[in-house]
Amino acid sequence: MESDCRIPVACCRPRVLLLHALFWGLVSLRVFGAALLSEEKTTAALKLGALPCWLTEEFVVLEECVRCSDFHSARSACSQTGYVERVNCTKTVKEEYKSCRSALMEEHLFWKFEAAMLALTALFAVLVVIRQRQLDRLASEKVRRQIESI
Repeated sequence: MESDCRIPVACCRPRVLLLHALFWGLVSLRVFGAALLSEEKTTAALKLGALPCWLTEEFVVLEECVRCSDFHSARSACSQTGYVERVNCTKTVKEEYKSCRSALMEEHLFWKFEAAMLALTALFAVLVVIRQRQLDRLASEKVRRQIESI
């Protein structure tokens, strides 16, 4: 007699539940940890009063996004993305460097993501085939046992 439970029994095993809890715990730690770190940086900058002018007022980009050179590398703007652009704040008429994301870097990240997704797709496709073969063997064994019992 089959149960009315819609949750597969395999999902209720302690090992599977532990793996799910570990996975989702790591995912939430990564997401909430990044949010907390970004919030801490913002509050620290507010406390110091060291907010760059481009965060508080409008600005004009004087030099487009370029890779940091040795000259720029000492600046904190370079440490975030490795790319920097020169901006001029309109109210204070102050020139500052602002971290930016270049199109080349974005394209590189996109293709890395695509490669990772392709690898995961191939991995899970192989896992599905292996599992399907295992289930087919179990089904044929069950049918063979039923035929032998007749």
